[in-house]
Amino acid sequence: MASTETGVWDRLERLLDFPVDFPIKVMGRNVEGFAQQVVDLVLAHQPDFDPARVEMRASSGGQWISLTVLVRVSSRTQLEALYKDLAGHPLIKVVL
Repeated sequence: MASTETGVWDRLERLLDFPVDFPIKVMGRNVEGFAQQVVDLVLAHQPDFDPARVEMRASSGGQWISLTVLVRVSSRTQLEALYKDLAGHPLIKVVL
């Protein structure tokens, strides 16, 4: 992990009071199964995640989709691991 990335996580950890509800925006191509794959990844990190806590928006042209996933995270480690898995998924282009 780059030191800049570590610094961002350090600052974020100081701002958050765990456990916390944390919104994560995930963007990718609007393909069948995209939302379910994102939900499945989140469930792997948070088994009690409620898929109703996902907001979905398609781009004006319909080629892209963004999901805002509200997750309850208990630690920086859990949040970092979720971000890493989401960012490494081949269908996901951006994680914010």
